Amino acid sequence: MALTLISTSFSHDAEIPAHHTCDGRDISPELSWSKLPDGTKSLVLIVDDPDAPDPAAPKMTWVHWMLYNIPPDANGLAEGVAAKDLPPGTLQGLNDWQRTGYGGPCPPVGTHRYFHKLYALDTLLPNLKHPTKAILEKAMEGHVITHVELIGRYRRHP
Repeated sequence: MALTLISTSFSHDAEIPAHHTCDGRDISPELSWSKLPDGTKSLVLIVDDPDAPDPAAPKMTWVHWMLYNIPPDANGLAEGVAAKDLPPGTLQGLNDWQRTGYGGPCPPVGTHRYFHKLYALDTLLPNLKHPTKAILEKAMEGHVITHVELIGRYRRHP
């Protein structure tokens, strides 16, 4: 049984609804997971866009949301989850707007892919004090048991 990640907000490889983007309420989608492998001590969620700024000529991966030390007994996140309502012990990293929390899709041009990546770790990470993605990924090295991806797409409509 493999780790699963699904959303009632959008299906894998389908369009993310506008209310999860800068064109709407900019709230996080509902996410739920199951089938954590034995030995999972914590989970990490990284949401990023490898197509920035232009899918025809991507130059960077834009980080939209990072959570770590999500407890293994948590089975998901509610739509529009507030920081105070995250599972106990969950810590946040910095997105590319240099703040914690969710920042939804807001592509300047074209259809972008948004990877919602969930990692099962064999450890609880130390408090990294709002790390960047590079710092978080370095801390995860050697501790990832498995991971799963849920991809959504978004294109701004005039």
